[in-house]
Amino acid sequence: MATFVAPVESQSTVQRATVERERGFGLLLVSVLTWVAMAVHGYHPYAEDGGLYMAGVKRLLDPALYPQGTAFVLEPMRHSLFAPLVAGIVKLTGLGLPWVLLALDLASIWATLFAVWMLAARCWSRREERAGVVVLLTCWLTLPVAGTALFLMDPYVTARSLSTPCTLLALAGVLDMSNQDTSGNQRRRGLCLWFGSIAIAALVHPLMAVYGLWATLTLVCLRLQRRGARFWGTAALSAAALAIAAALQYAAKPEDPDYVHVALTRTYWFPGTWAWYEWVGLAAPVVILAAFARASSVGSAGRALSQGDTARSALAQMALSIGVTATAIALLFARAGAPTHVVARLQPLRAFQIVYLAMILFLGSTMGRVVLRRSAWRWAAAIVLLGGIMARAGFAAFPNSNHLELPGASARNPWVQSFLWIRENTPHDALFALDSDYINARGEDAQSFRAIAERSALPDYSKDGGETSIAPNLTAAWSIGQAAQERLSSPTETDAQRIAALSPLGVSWIVLEASAATSLNCPYASSAVRVCRLP
Repeated sequence: MATFVAPVESQSTVQRATVERERGFGLLLVSVLTWVAMAVHGYHPYAEDGGLYMAGVKRLLDPALYPQGTAFVLEPMRHSLFAPLVAGIVKLTGLGLPWVLLALDLASIWATLFAVWMLAARCWSRREERAGVVVLLTCWLTLPVAGTALFLMDPYVTARSLSTPCTLLALAGVLDMSNQDTSGNQRRRGLCLWFGSIAIAALVHPLMAVYGLWATLTLVCLRLQRRGARFWGTAALSAAALAIAAALQYAAKPEDPDYVHVALTRTYWFPGTWAWYEWVGLAAPVVILAAFARASSVGSAGRALSQGDTARSALAQMALSIGVTATAIALLFARAGAPTHVVARLQPLRAFQIVYLAMILFLGSTMGRVVLRRSAWRWAAAIVLLGGIMARAGFAAFPNSNHLELPGASARNPWVQSFLWIRENTPHDALFALDSDYINARGEDAQSFRAIAERSALPDYSKDGGETSIAPNLTAAWSIGQAAQERLSSPTETDAQRIAALSPLGVSWIVLEASAATSLNCPYASSAVRVCRLP
């Protein structure tokens, strides 16, 4: 009697179906969490560094803008194609800059979350582990990176909005390229992903691309087959980083005393000036990753290490290596009292963005596997709790602004309202003066005057000071601007003193806090700000 044998689906077909199903789940999860991330962290397109970049974009779109103090507008574009890229998208689509910025912000969040899903998929096999990574990153996107004045991702669009997902994709590409269990075509695709991602990052943010390249090269060494090659390759990369830092430091020319003053205002460059809790933020990820690296490198009893085990171990060891080396470079060369500050300008501790991302990979996967598992209410509770904490921090950081500053929405920040009035009611070639540290004034919420008002202004202490610290050629102009604006809204400052300080610089308008005593003609006044014309 004949026996009927049912066709058996090949193992490769089942694996492909599983991969496609997981990819679909990842796309859906990331797409939903992109909106959650924006709702949690807010959107402030012209605040902080976002305003620096957007002034440059506006200058490209309208070369007549910012005829005075132009160097401070152009400086963020000097080594990056980010601003030309954004301006090009505006011209190509005709959508207008506000809508393009919103689309780019959503796209960069989506790309970052999907890139971390791809990286997690190469390290963990369970869906809840991968989802835990994406959920934790969603909730912690604006987490401060120790005392570096850096966030994992900003609530506005900058060059790092594009370089961050590129770094994550490059790490995923290295893991594919070095996976001996995959086909040659897959390894070649991994190589292309690695080089392509680093190349894009280099075009938009060269400094972060250098740290991304360092991380990926370290990961390449840690994925070598021979144990000795892994150790000596990683050690050689760390030694090379230290040697390059030493060579830059000792070859640097003596610095002008005025520039040294500017450099010392950037306290986040110098770990020796940090508060104790900022040091905790530097040490904690290293300790956490050391524990996970140890756990990942030891297989369960009677079980050989899988590709996921070795990938996790290599990622943790990579983050440890660059974290320890970057800290050593900063302690040795990024010192306030160092003869030169060339290494401090490179901000080696920015490499900790990658360390923090690696920490989130391990904490998120553990959270998903051990705590959340397959319980829907636990996942919801985790998002509400973790996201709620970060949302509260976001509201505290921008208490006088809309949490989501969307295109077309009315501004409720009185400083922003005054900047918008200036844009509509003052000459395009007007030169403004504001208190040198206006961006930290009560209620100002770090909103950028130039980007919103679209008018020239004397250099400010915070953001223009940051530009000057990495571009010493701006020192003279910055110092003059600071001296002229230092006490504009002081109760003891008189109109005669203001005019004497500002008129020789060509200033025609000033923005004063409402409490400032003045008899100048001020056609705009609110509870926070006065906009006055100089005679």
